[in-house]
Amino acid sequence: MSRFSVLCIFRLPAVLLALLALGGCASLATSASNRLAGNISTAIANENDPDTVAAGMPSYLLMVDGTIEGDPKNEHALLTGSELYGAYAGAFVKDPARIKRLTLKARDYADRALCVHEARLCGVWALSYGDFVRAIGGLKAADLPVLFDGGAAWAGWIQANSSDWNALAALPKVKAVMAHVVAVDETYNHGEAHLYLGVIDTLLPPALGGKPEEGRAHFERALALSGGRDLMVKVEYAQHYARITYNRELHDKLLKEVLAADPDVPGMTLRNVLAQRQARELLASADSYF
Repeated sequence: MSRFSVLCIFRLPAVLLALLALGGCASLATSASNRLAGNISTAIANENDPDTVAAGMPSYLLMVDGTIEGDPKNEHALLTGSELYGAYAGAFVKDPARIKRLTLKARDYADRALCVHEARLCGVWALSYGDFVRAIGGLKAADLPVLFDGGAAWAGWIQANSSDWNALAALPKVKAVMAHVVAVDETYNHGEAHLYLGVIDTLLPPALGGKPEEGRAHFERALALSGGRDLMVKVEYAQHYARITYNRELHDKLLKEVLAADPDVPGMTLRNVLAQRQARELLASADSYF
């Protein structure tokens, strides 16, 4: 899995609930159907077979596209579409060309949601870095969902186009977004912004401008804020910090802890199972890496 897109797995169950809620609103669903939506979301979050989820997700993609087609200025629908496409591309798609298409759609929906949320933010990602930072600098806690999701969507798109220097040029803006989220409320989404910052700071070794120790601090904070329940935090920690610093002992320790953990955590089982799958792959390749 890619460095950024794997992070989208964290939000998958919540995304599906939001999408189901959209369908409920569109059809004036009764309280019974709303309870059913909640039950389905809970079942997905607790699903221990990722392939089952992967097989069903294309139907949700088409559903959210239809919702946006009928209501193109629905911020909630746009955010849901962005999150869903990003999650699907990051967790379940292998073909690079498809990933590029899907992450571009996720980015487009996120940009449109930001524009609907606040008119002055229309086209904000096209601004110079300084103007971009100033534009998002006044955003408050109530703005974090649309800001964070936009940063996550751009991160996924950048990873899908990592050979394009024009795409990579947007990475500092993603970092600025996540830094602002941390400044406003570091607990947002159980510290996911710290996780993104950890990955960004460990993309390069120190000799090339990377900041692995700052990245390590972000990983540790993300681990603390998630209460250790998100096994993917340790996977990212191992894959990025431990590998970039050639710390085999830490690398294996973190991944073995992931594999030894019980993945059945209410609301996190799906992503924990995916984390264990990736942990096995990383351990299998460790001898050739270190």
